[in-house]
Amino acid sequence: MRELIHRKLERTAIGFVLAIILAASVGGIVEIAPLFTIDETVEDVEDMRLYTPLELAGRNIYIREGCYACHSQMIRTLRDEVERYGPFSLAVESKYDHPMLWGSKRTGPDLARVGGKYSDFWHVAHLTNPRDVVPESNMPAYAWLARTPLRLDDLGSHLEAQRSVGVPYTDEMIENAARDAFGQAVPDSEQASGVTERYGDETQVSAFDGVATRVTEMDALVAYLQVLGRLTKAAYQNTAAPEQVPDPTN
Repeated sequence: MRELIHRKLERTAIGFVLAIILAASVGGIVEIAPLFTIDETVEDVEDMRLYTPLELAGRNIYIREGCYACHSQMIRTLRDEVERYGPFSLAVESKYDHPMLWGSKRTGPDLARVGGKYSDFWHVAHLTNPRDVVPESNMPAYAWLARTPLRLDDLGSHLEAQRSVGVPYTDEMIENAARDAFGQAVPDSEQASGVTERYGDETQVSAFDGVATRVTEMDALVAYLQVLGRLTKAAYQNTAAPEQVPDPTN
C-alpha cells in the first residue's frame, strides 16, 4: 500500500512538488522558529566589546584562508571539552560574529579560547611553519602573510557593513578604522592611543608579527587569534579562569 501511494505521488508532478514544498517547510520552520526567541537565548553582558578594525581584518583573513574548515570555535558542554579547552561557549560570545564561525570539524583544535594562551611570537612561528612548534601538525604554512601588507583603506567600509547587520560601530570608529588598525599594530605610533580610547583599555596593542614599523596580514590574523574568547568574561563568571599554559598537543 505504501509503495503504491509513493509510486502514484511520483507520477503526479503537482503532488510531488507539493510534497517537496511540505517537507522543505518543516525543515525551514525548525530552523526559523528559534529565531523568534533569540532575545531570550542570547545573554546580555555589560563587558562585551567589539572587534577592532585590525581584529576584524584578521577574522576576514581567517575566513578567506578557510581556517574554519579545520578549526571549530564552539566548546560544547561536555566534561572532556571543558577540561581541554575551557568554559563552554556562550551565545553572547558570537553576538557580533557575522557570519558565525562555530564550525563542525576539528582537524585542528577548537580555537574558542585560544586568545592569550600563547604568545604573539608563538602564533607567528606556528603560522610561518606549524611543524616548528607542533611536529605532528598537518596544517599548511602561511609564511607569506608576514610579507603581505594589510590593506587599510577599505576597513571603514568593513565596519560599516557590520553595522548594517546590527554591530554597534559608531561613526567615529568607522572614520578612524585605518588609523586604529595601524595604531594597534604599531604601539609607538601616534595612532595607538586612539585604539584603547575607542575599544577599551583591555584592547591588546602590540607589534604582533614582531615588526613595529608596518602592518601586515600576519599582524591582523594574530590579533584576531589573540582576542578569541576575550571579548567578554561572561563565560568565567561562575568558574575560575584556568591558568593559560601552552600545550603543544592542542
